[in-house]
Amino acid sequence: MSNNNTGNKNTGNFNTGCWNSGDGNTGEFNTGNRNTGDENSGCWNSGNRNTGDLNTGDRNTGYRNTGDLNTGCWNSGYENTGYRNTGAGNTGGENTGNRNTGDLNTGCWNSGSRNTGYLNTNTPKVRIFNKMCDIGFSDIEFPSFFYFNVVEWISEENMTDSEKDSYPSYVTTKGFLKCYDYKQAFKDSYLKANKEDRNKVKELPNFDADLFYEISGIRVGEEKKKVTLELTDEQLEKIKDII
Repeated sequence: MSNNNTGNKNTGNFNTGCWNSGDGNTGEFNTGNRNTGDENSGCWNSGNRNTGDLNTGDRNTGYRNTGDLNTGCWNSGYENTGYRNTGAGNTGGENTGNRNTGDLNTGCWNSGSRNTGYLNTNTPKVRIFNKMCDIGFSDIEFPSFFYFNVVEWISEENMTDSEKDSYPSYVTTKGFLKCYDYKQAFKDSYLKANKEDRNKVKELPNFDADLFYEISGIRVGEEKKKVTLELTDEQLEKIKDII
């Protein structure tokens, strides 16, 4: 039995539109729940004719799309069949351009991957430390300490008194989002890494200690040299007199 519907011919609950079979819909002909558009068969859609969930555009068959006519997921463009695309007409994934069939392209009409230009069919070599190298991205093993966070959720029980004074909203949110300086976060991650992982940075193609220091604030590649002084008895006596 339907309850609290303000429209007509609803079979669900709390609908304000008509012909809804789900719950909490404000549009019409929805078979899912909590849709604000029309003819959605998914849930939490604010667009129309979506068959997936959490879409804000129209005619999406995937989910979490903000554009239109997407069959993939997490697209903010339109007519994408891939995922996480911000352009249009992409069949690959994570493209920011248009009509790419590869992945991670920022240009258009690419059938390769990781291109920043147009009409490319291959995957380009990597430019690293301001120079090109003869290998691709997938052939490089980056140190684990490269993957650090610049933000961290600090729960209420782990907050210091000064943090509670600075972020009084923690009473409501039960914590706060702590932001770190980029280079400091990089350094902290480096210091927590083991020796083997730290050494991987020096094995990267075209490694340049000065450039890495400029980017990260971390100085690597310089070994401290032990200096041994051989002194004569006369020199040792003079040192003793000075001391």
